[in-house]
Amino acid sequence: MQQTTSDLIVARLTDWGVQRLYGYPGDGNNPLLGALQRAQQGPRFVQAKHEESAAFMAVGEAKFTGSVGVVTSTQGPGAVHLLTALYDAKLDSAPVVALVAQQHTSVLGSDYQQEIDLPNLFHDVASPFVQQVSAPEQLPMVLDRAFRSALANRQPAVIILPHDVQQAPAPDLGQAHGEVVTAPRWTTGHVRPRDEDLDAAVQVIESGARIAILAGRGMRHAWNEVIALAEHLGAGVTTSLLGKPYVDETHPLVAGTMGHLGTSASARVLQECDTLIIIGSNDPWTEFYPAPEQARAVQIDIDPAIIANRYPVETGLIGESGPTVDALIARLVERGRTPWRTEVERHVENWREIARLRAEVAADPLNPELVVRRFGERLTPDSRMAIDVGSSVYHYVRQMRLPRGVPAHLSSTLASMGCGVPFGVSAKESAPDRPVAVVAGDGAMQMLGISDLITVAERWTGWSDPRFIVLVLHNLDLAEVSWEQREMESQPRFAASQDLPRFDFAGYAELLGLRGIRVDDPGSLDAALDQAFAADRPVVIEARTDREVPLIPPFPHGREQVDAMRATLQTEGAAGTRALALLDVYAQIEEDHQ
Repeated sequence: MQQTTSDLIVARLTDWGVQRLYGYPGDGNNPLLGALQRAQQGPRFVQAKHEESAAFMAVGEAKFTGSVGVVTSTQGPGAVHLLTALYDAKLDSAPVVALVAQQHTSVLGSDYQQEIDLPNLFHDVASPFVQQVSAPEQLPMVLDRAFRSALANRQPAVIILPHDVQQAPAPDLGQAHGEVVTAPRWTTGHVRPRDEDLDAAVQVIESGARIAILAGRGMRHAWNEVIALAEHLGAGVTTSLLGKPYVDETHPLVAGTMGHLGTSASARVLQECDTLIIIGSNDPWTEFYPAPEQARAVQIDIDPAIIANRYPVETGLIGESGPTVDALIARLVERGRTPWRTEVERHVENWREIARLRAEVAADPLNPELVVRRFGERLTPDSRMAIDVGSSVYHYVRQMRLPRGVPAHLSSTLASMGCGVPFGVSAKESAPDRPVAVVAGDGAMQMLGISDLITVAERWTGWSDPRFIVLVLHNLDLAEVSWEQREMESQPRFAASQDLPRFDFAGYAELLGLRGIRVDDPGSLDAALDQAFAADRPVVIEARTDREVPLIPPFPHGREQVDAMRATLQTEGAAGTRALALLDVYAQIEEDHQ
């Protein structure tokens, strides 16, 4: 059989080291999938149950491995379904390549079935690179450029593949006019800031007495250097949500994640500092930064476009986090024990006690903070972690201290529900010998997670380590939305909007051939978790949690918002009585440990 352009695509994906192609089949991408079936070697096809899930799996692969995640879809609705996850990749800087089918070139412009203007559809989400292939000779050049763009920009790249181009004979490229011959190669170098910028940064830092570090995902390979800088200066370390997995939260100077869902220690450190060092972060929670004239600031980032993007910094250092921090340490005077360091450590100890006490507050039937805390205690250093969006993120941030080396990923900047189980699948597919843990609310599970459990059931027997534990916080409520309504809109909970139907998650898992465990008693929680982490197959833990456990912002920022919540809950009558009582308990715990 003569090679087709689709065979060439599969060969080029293999040259780029692609091991998995996530997707869903359709008439539009059948030629590509046929070539994948014919290939003697090349990527394995992982079938999701929805194109959005497939795209989330590709994004998860990029986040967990750092390599390019690849997804394919048919044209029309299949292409549209990719958008949410591709936006997650764009906003969280994950390299993804999407191979999107299109109708035959001969019918484009005729309003043909499933014909959509795909270049315009993907223009924003893949602005660095979106290209429709009009002739076989464009490949493999377009593929090579897409991969280099995705890796260099840490953004999605989209290749649009008309059906007839996929079916065409593979071209024999040479040096003819109009032929561009490229190679599947990409590399990078070392980036170091200018000496004059380092000197300016030292002047800013040396003038401060109360130094805070805000560390984001950009310091993921530089934790040792960052904590050395913190100890050198007696600085408090706060993190963005994306930066949380890359720090050691057992260290006495690590104040935890910042922002609305963050810790009171991080809020205190950022509110009270006079100098801020931002390292590899572009966190959008600007109201939780120091006030604009409160702190002088230095920022380290590999991307010049990020400097002063969230805070009016005085000096920007363009470079890799580790070498740049080392260069700073060599120029800075070591401070030893300072009053500020003592204060930071006190804030951190206070926060740890707050977290412990909050988890121990009695709830009906289970306190979700207790469940997530105990779940996190069972993670081992070889685990991988995926977190879905919603109240589960609050509990992950505040109650989980990840073991060093455990990667944890979620949809951070886009904050899209439904990402948890797909991320878990890609975590497992890319490292089948490592246990994977997922935390999700019942809303997120009903959105995408239920269908993605079918994918888990379909694939788990091929994993060398079968442990895949999904913790479902089942409270029959879109809890984050309910508490946001009370806090930000001064509106009572809207039952028609937030109520969720009861679903038998544990029973559904058993129906799929997985293990299902229900737990609704604090006394049986530890045994249930132990059973799940020792199981011989994937497990769904259905934990019946109390939706009235409040989601309050960290103090001191949270005082005003708690007052707004109280006023709103008082209008909810009997339905708000328990929530009001729990809110008062939580607020008192915060007040007692300031």
